[in-house]
Amino acid sequence: MNDNTPSTMFHFTISKMIGDMNFVGIFYIITGALYCLTIIGAIFGIPYIMSGLRVRESASHFRGYLSTNESFALEQAIEKQSKFFFIQKVLMIISIVIFVLYIIGIIVFLAFFLTYFEGNYEYSV
Repeated sequence: MNDNTPSTMFHFTISKMIGDMNFVGIFYIITGALYCLTIIGAIFGIPYIMSGLRVRESASHFRGYLSTNESFALEQAIEKQSKFFFIQKVLMIISIVIFVLYIIGIIVFLAFFLTYFEGNYEYSV
């Protein structure tokens, strides 16, 4: 067996991964398009569409690698997949920052709300 020829298990795994990557790519593109319906949502929608396109391009290069067995196609597939993961990492960091700011905003609002109404209760019997 030649060292450059992928094993059948490797071939099966990549084939299954190609289908999964296409599904995830379509899902991200649709989700990004729905986010883009609002101006604020476009902040997340455009990167979602970009990452969906990158993962679909990666799947296409993996398919090319399986049919031609060229290392260049494998390099391109891994490069596109790394771009997908980079975009996802940036989106996660942005989401965490927005979540933390949201929690801080709730704490500030509750602190203001509770101090505003503190001691203004009149009870009559």
